[in-house]
Amino acid sequence: MPFNYNQDFRSLNLRQHPELYRVGKGEQGVLLVQPYKGEILPHWRFRTPAVARESSETIYGLFEAYLKANDFVGADMARKFLQMGFTRARRYANHQGGKKYDGPVPADKKGQSGAHGRPELPRTPEDPEKAEAAAIFKRKWDEAKQHPEYLRQRAEFEARYGK
Repeated sequence: MPFNYNQDFRSLNLRQHPELYRVGKGEQGVLLVQPYKGEILPHWRFRTPAVARESSETIYGLFEAYLKANDFVGADMARKFLQMGFTRARRYANHQGGKKYDGPVPADKKGQSGAHGRPELPRTPEDPEKAEAAAIFKRKWDEAKQHPEYLRQRAEFEARYGK
């Protein structure tokens, strides 16, 4: 189910219209889909291992609450925030300052991840604190994406709304 970037995310409430949600790949849409972005983003932090632990546990708690409410879109968004906690902390562990690619993002690719033809900057010595924060998020992300109820709801969602 490719993520549809052509929707009006400023006015679209995907809790009210889950049929318009597409899982996409990886973290696609994580900073667009409302009301979930507004509910989850304030808890997303990875500056230190202690902060990452509290953040990942809070977000995982939201993940479980969305599953309990049979809100697959919310659960999937929480899973994406856990994934993004891992990937961003890893980026900062590998690249001091968090800048991975050289040059600006092309105008037609704003809001999307990836190199988009830009070269990767050299890696700096690994920041052990950020690496530990990444590992904390990775464990929670793995737990979420393998959760039996998440897998059940995802299969049901995909069967209902198509791939």
